[in-house]
Amino acid sequence: MDQMLQQEESLDPEDWEAMRATAYRMVDEAVSRLSNVRDSPVWQNMPDSVRETYKEALPRSGMPLDEVFDEIRANLLPYPMGNIHPRFWMWYMGASNFTGALGDFLAAILGSNLGGGNHAAALMDQQVVDWLKTMVGFPAGASGTLTSGGSVANLIGLTVARNTALGQQTIREHGVAGAKLAFYASDQVHGCHLTAMEVLGLGSKSLRCLPSRSDYTMDVTALRAQIAEDRAHGIQPVAIIATAGTINTGAIDDLYALADVSQREGLWLHVDGCIGALAAIAPKNGDKLNGLDKADSVALDPHKWLHAPFEVGCCVVKDRSQHVDTFALSQSYLEKEPRGVAAADWLHDFGIQTSRGFRALKVWMSLKEHGVEKFGRLIDQNINQAEYLADRIRMAPDIELLANPMLDIVCFRIYLPNMTDSNLEALNREVMLRLQEDGVAALSDTRVGSTYALRCAISNHRTQRRDLDILVEQIEELIPTCRSTLPGYEPY
Repeated sequence: MDQMLQQEESLDPEDWEAMRATAYRMVDEAVSRLSNVRDSPVWQNMPDSVRETYKEALPRSGMPLDEVFDEIRANLLPYPMGNIHPRFWMWYMGASNFTGALGDFLAAILGSNLGGGNHAAALMDQQVVDWLKTMVGFPAGASGTLTSGGSVANLIGLTVARNTALGQQTIREHGVAGAKLAFYASDQVHGCHLTAMEVLGLGSKSLRCLPSRSDYTMDVTALRAQIAEDRAHGIQPVAIIATAGTINTGAIDDLYALADVSQREGLWLHVDGCIGALAAIAPKNGDKLNGLDKADSVALDPHKWLHAPFEVGCCVVKDRSQHVDTFALSQSYLEKEPRGVAAADWLHDFGIQTSRGFRALKVWMSLKEHGVEKFGRLIDQNINQAEYLADRIRMAPDIELLANPMLDIVCFRIYLPNMTDSNLEALNREVMLRLQEDGVAALSDTRVGSTYALRCAISNHRTQRRDLDILVEQIEELIPTCRSTLPGYEPY
């Protein structure tokens, strides 16, 4: 027996005080990096020597945690994506926050599985969902679930829409069974909805991507015509997918008009609000989201404008029974008990994950520390910064604004007369890449209509107007240098 006990092991440290010292060292490093983030490059390329470390073989035996952290300091921390930096405006994502990071740490210490159970983390998860429901104007009796992000949040909303249209029992027993279904969105809809159609067993052609209007919002007249045409051909309309903040320009569909169509036609109204739904809490710009409360389901992302560390999304559904009927299963090994750990509703009844992490704590802590009103002001601040950048671009002689910003996304391009479209595209791309490689700023590219564009998405609580001044000044400085690299260049 003694010999057996000597062979038993654990992942707990042998010396908890040494572990405490190493943990404090990690916190010190984190605080130093965040407090000096403005002085660091937005992004920098990794040297080959660092890349090689990520090809090392599986470790067979361990090493002291202090040495593990030394490797992290050398090979990981200096080479982030960069989204915590005030001049990261590339893909649409939040800038994280230190309190949220502490929340993730404490959540990991608890190690709770949020599939369900009678414990505090599960109650906090439901509380955060309730808070998010309040932010988008949904009633107290509505339902919701935290997810990995917007793609899954949208998938959940569309799954409930599909099952409600076909009948819960029918689709559970027989699947789509060759049903011809149609979902409706503008051509500005996020690509995750095409993926959702495939995951739902419908195929991408089930998503009717209607040409958008000149302001990049859904054409309601074209929507009505397409619904009528589909019905005439024996295709069952299911849902309208409105977008509250398109990925390209931040345009917001006319939510009231789409709610009216959905009601008249008996269709589900789902709002993809992963870009802009949380602007509903902004005191100056919240009215841009009027009509959001008319939706049957809304997808949103706390890891964007609530700046929670990745990852956390949310889908809220107005009709709780439809939500639960879509996902809940009765399984003998997950029965609800009259008391004890299993004396609670199972949170996995609201989504596709049986096991999932404790995502709520980082959101809960940040909201408790700052309050929702501050987050609303920060959203207004980003929208105001986008308007400021748009004004700077309008005044710049060689930069052209391609769409008036509705929220916090600014699309523009460098435009020099007498240049071909291909050379203009090459010039813009080269400037974008130089800004990244120099560590100055991170923009992305897209197309506004058929025009190649640079895209600045200002969803960053650290951004200041001076950062946008730096961006414009650096672009103007780079134009002559980058132009000289183009084929057929002739100096002025």
